[in-house]
Amino acid sequence: MARVTGIGGVFIKARGDAKALAAWYKDHLGLVLEDFGGAVLNWQDDRAEDGGLTVWATADPDGTWFAPSTATFMINYRVDDMDGMIAQLAAAGIPVLQGPQTHENGRFAWILDPEGNKVELWEPKLWDEKNKG
Repeated sequence: MARVTGIGGVFIKARGDAKALAAWYKDHLGLVLEDFGGAVLNWQDDRAEDGGLTVWATADPDGTWFAPSTATFMINYRVDDMDGMIAQLAAAGIPVLQGPQTHENGRFAWILDPEGNKVELWEPKLWDEKNKG
């Protein structure tokens, strides 16, 4: 059977100005925008100890995982330095909704983008029960 082997792209339909939304991700999350207006995230550039992976999951319709966003999706972005990311977000006046929290597979924090989409930030670590904080 043919199967999916990874995420080939993430595409967000802006509710407002698409270029301004892309610029927010560039300015506050460090995405490097290419000439076509999007970013290319290359696994070979990722230095996390897990070797690079993408998690895919569904969420219960009555769950609160995506709250306060009303979007039906949430994107998890791998970050290389959670403390540095939190500091640059704070300097820009972007509140952290929750976190950072330490789990078996790394550290997590959550913010909202300018359109109210919940964004999950993840600093990956190899799965280890000792990572829990």
